[in-house]
Amino acid sequence: MTSFLQIDGLTKSFGDLTLFEDITFGIAQGQKIGLIAKNGSGKTTLLNIIAGREGYDSGAVVFRNGLRLGYLEQTPSYPAGITVMQACGQAAKSQEYELKAKQILSRLQLFDFDRKVDTLSGGQLKRVALANVLVTDPELIMLDEPTNHLDLEMTEWLEGYLARSTVSLLMVTHDRYFLDRVCNEIMEIDRKQLFSYKGNYSYYLEKREERTEAVNADIERANNLLRKELEWMRRQPQARGTKAKYRIDAFYELEKRANRQRDAGLVNLDVKASYIGSKIFEAQHVSKRFGDIRITEDFNYIFARYEKMGIVGNNGTGKSTFIKMLTGEEKPDGGQFDVGETVRFGYYSQDGLQFDEQMKVIDVVQDIAEYVDLGDGHKLGVSQFLNYFLFTPDKQHGFVYKLSGGEKRRLYLCTILMRSPNFLVLDEPTNDLDIVTLNVLEEYLYNFKGCVIVVSHDRYFMDKVVDHLLVFRGNADIKDFPGNYSQYRFWKEEQDRLERKADALPRQKPAEKTVRPADAKRKLTFKEQKESETLEAEIPRLEAEKSELETAMSSGTLSNEALMSKADRIAEVIREIEEKTMRWLELQID
Repeated sequence: MTSFLQIDGLTKSFGDLTLFEDITFGIAQGQKIGLIAKNGSGKTTLLNIIAGREGYDSGAVVFRNGLRLGYLEQTPSYPAGITVMQACGQAAKSQEYELKAKQILSRLQLFDFDRKVDTLSGGQLKRVALANVLVTDPELIMLDEPTNHLDLEMTEWLEGYLARSTVSLLMVTHDRYFLDRVCNEIMEIDRKQLFSYKGNYSYYLEKREERTEAVNADIERANNLLRKELEWMRRQPQARGTKAKYRIDAFYELEKRANRQRDAGLVNLDVKASYIGSKIFEAQHVSKRFGDIRITEDFNYIFARYEKMGIVGNNGTGKSTFIKMLTGEEKPDGGQFDVGETVRFGYYSQDGLQFDEQMKVIDVVQDIAEYVDLGDGHKLGVSQFLNYFLFTPDKQHGFVYKLSGGEKRRLYLCTILMRSPNFLVLDEPTNDLDIVTLNVLEEYLYNFKGCVIVVSHDRYFMDKVVDHLLVFRGNADIKDFPGNYSQYRFWKEEQDRLERKADALPRQKPAEKTVRPADAKRKLTFKEQKESETLEAEIPRLEAEKSELETAMSSGTLSNEALMSKADRIAEVIREIEEKTMRWLELQID
């Protein structure tokens, strides 16, 4: 394989904080690498170093001569006043790329080439930046959180495009399905070191667990040996002989091994939510529009206690507006939201990140509450709560301005949860969070004794957290689907497939009596006639069963096991209806 890039012995520090130390790796043709680490570990810094936008302390970064490198930044920016086409052409600097740029922009659902970039949404701006990268036909692309601000449709398009492409990749993303379906190698920065796993995300999870168990076992062995050596050190005078000096040096190395932080995995944190009554929340005939764009129209919904709902849909369909109406930030044009007296909202918004940068992390949270109540009657102090959300003691007592963007998001999340809400409203909570934090948050929400509404483009997160969806399909078309995102995708693909097959069926033209003989249609045999009659009885029965299953699945009373069973059965029923209908049509047409 052709080598594109070689990193040797790279070290990077900010003051007394070392991000990574003496890391070495290469990228060759055909490699698609996902880079993962906790927030603040240097993922974006490493990409910036490779792109030549940041320096490093020691080591070497060597490219193949003439390598075409593309870099999609996490938060792209362009000069105010330039158009979409001008932004896309910045990388090419040539008119000959105009046609190709228009083709790529169109594939990314950007058709107004003369629109000013400073009027674009975050998702649209990300797509312009992506087009700017793709138009140069790079051999190696670096992507920093490419799915942030993209809706699910565009995320899945990009996922398919990169999976099929022969381009080499180095990308940072928290989207675990994206990592699983695109990458053939995972690299992890952990405790300043780089670990490589030659497989996708699922393979990484398996092998990382093996590595964690091996490290923990080594720490245990080192601790046992350290206790024995510590006794020897206490008894010994200052070392004079070579053997004694060697043993003292070995003791200090052993001490380092024993003092490594043990990876204990997730801890079950059962936080007690505020009491929530039987009346939760009700949307009554809610209507909302902006000009000609309808968000909701006569929308009605009653939230049940402990309900965990996901909201999905393309950008611009009104998801965030719906959330703002729910929390009182926006007023509906008609109808109302009736909120129960005991409901205490915890609202995590996309633009709610505001801190005094000069405060210490622990003080930010301590200003809200000294502790949280646990379900077993015990209390959890601020420091322990922050530790659960991956803030080590040194981070807790450090200043906010020293935190990375993802760490500030994590801190913002902690300030919401410390208020002990019983109804969490989370608008894109996974943006900028690392995978480890997402696992912690998923576990927290799984055990949360309250209601949850989540707007998210993170499919893995939605599958783990929610039990049903509101799908915003545009123009006030909102579908209530009983299941998680993967179940919805399966259902949607089945519906689309049935529609395509129905459209492909030959259309019978009205009989022309003057041309077509009356006996042109072949008469059915006795066996075929009986089959046709049987199908005519079976198809309505299956349609009725399908309707009953849909009603049961949307009742909100089924257990997860019963819901999955009915979801499997409805898929079988849909297939049977399709097959029997096709056979009946064949009998009528022959």
